[in-house]
Amino acid sequence: MDITGLSPEVVLFLLATGFVAAFVDSVAGGGGLISLPALLLTGLPPSLALGTNKVAGTMCSMTSTISFLRSGKVDRILVAWLFPLTFFGAALGAYTVRHIPPEFLKPLVVVLLIIVAIYTLLKKNWGSRSTYAGMDYKTGLFSAIAAVVLGYYDGFFGPGTGSFLIFAFLMLGFDFVVAAGNAKVLNFASNIAAVFTFIWLNSVNYVYGLTMGLAMILGAIAGSRLAIRSGTTYVRPLFICVTGLLVGKQLWDLIK
Repeated sequence: MDITGLSPEVVLFLLATGFVAAFVDSVAGGGGLISLPALLLTGLPPSLALGTNKVAGTMCSMTSTISFLRSGKVDRILVAWLFPLTFFGAALGAYTVRHIPPEFLKPLVVVLLIIVAIYTLLKKNWGSRSTYAGMDYKTGLFSAIAAVVLGYYDGFFGPGTGSFLIFAFLMLGFDFVVAAGNAKVLNFASNIAAVFTFIWLNSVNYVYGLTMGLAMILGAIAGSRLAIRSGTTYVRPLFICVTGLLVGKQLWDLIK
């Protein structure tokens, strides 16, 4: 397969799917549900598609991070402390996946995503306003553990990382929009670590990744701006929908 050039049809396909994936991912995570299958449909082998998807996804998370930071919808002090922890966790997870297959995690991930979705549905006003009272020993310990563990999970396996990060920040008392903003910053950290690993392993198609990534920048700008402008009324239902789709995807993989 010639991976140095793209036909007009493939370019349009990557641009369209990249935009939609980033639009969703910039708010609720789960963009990989769209972008990774799209890359596989172009004919890329799975190992190459994973690394290429991370390149595009990093461009998306970087753009979302900038948008949320500019809007003030990020707790800068908290995420500045958690960023290196998430990066370290993701780098360790990416290293581990070379030695241990991550498939055994799928049943556990399905259960956890179901719990996240049900808990969010039952607590109807959860995340409508911020109750975060600042950092103390308890919240600091919880934040640090969540940052390392979810960073490790993203580097090792990945599906649902955005949903789990948002859920963790909701548990701390943030509203949905700030929780999404904080989550995107940490997701950016884990993406950087994963990209470095895939580049080191020579598992990236830069032509496909950068093409999709350009569309993801535009999708991330549109999605994050809509989230910031519309607030919880938009973010909460999208978060629940994406989490539900992630559950369905993981169940389908298990059944297959």
